[in-house]
Amino acid sequence: MFPTAVKIVEVGPRDGLQNEAQTVSTKFKTELIQRLIAAGIKTIEAGAFVSPKWVPQMADSVEVFKSLPTHADISYPMLVPNQRGLDTALELGVTEIAVFAAASNTFSQKNINCNILESMHRFRPICAQAIAAGLRVRGYISCVLGCPYEGEINPILVADVAERLLHFGCYEISLGDTIGIGTAEKSRELIRVVTRNNPVEKFAAHFHNTYGQALANLYAVLEQGVAVVDSSISGLGGCPYAKGASGNVATEDIVYMLDGLGIQTGINLNSLVATSAFVSAHLQRAPESKVALALLAKQK
Repeated sequence: MFPTAVKIVEVGPRDGLQNEAQTVSTKFKTELIQRLIAAGIKTIEAGAFVSPKWVPQMADSVEVFKSLPTHADISYPMLVPNQRGLDTALELGVTEIAVFAAASNTFSQKNINCNILESMHRFRPICAQAIAAGLRVRGYISCVLGCPYEGEINPILVADVAERLLHFGCYEISLGDTIGIGTAEKSRELIRVVTRNNPVEKFAAHFHNTYGQALANLYAVLEQGVAVVDSSISGLGGCPYAKGASGNVATEDIVYMLDGLGIQTGINLNSLVATSAFVSAHLQRAPESKVALALLAKQK
């Protein structure tokens, strides 16, 4: 049964822009986030407290966070991979962080320099300290439907990682099809498995569109009761560890689909499309979003 409302978690300013080859200014990131807020989005990944050596596009995350407007109903989750990142978050007064695990040992090693078990040992005290300080913690699991190194991933492995993160105190787990290899039935089965011992309300969908299946996969998990969806304005993103992997499913495309299903988001589609045009003009390329391309063509 479809949910009556869906929360969109906008990941473009972090997961999207971190994959850009060109330098993206702090001013541009701030304006992008402000435009997303104006469109009605209330949860926006604003950056990541990671080493600028490994992710240079996130080097200004402290400055970005400091520049953001304060709203009681707006959340800016910041990615925190280690103790140093958490220390930065606490110093800045961040109210929500995200920790990033994987369902593949090889991917975990390449992405955060440790295997799954080691990542759990790393994240447990980080989650505990963050929660004790009053922060909310969101968990991410990458490669839930396939890995560029290990191939197909058993959903039981995903459920195991999810249960560990929930035990650590994560309020929600984002399930990421990092290389966009999933199909609708495999997506349904993933939700069936991870919700055997935990309510569906604890899970979000984070699908990439490499094979053009993201909307079909989202439709499938929405039918299973998933009511939180991660997406990226204009379809920004990719994966530096997965050759050929394209960006996240575009926020505009999801909102168009949800509007058609009568599912509430509180987001204005026209404002989203205008924001997509703003991003695309700055990056000097066309949007990845089919909806944005269609609606912008009508305006010419």
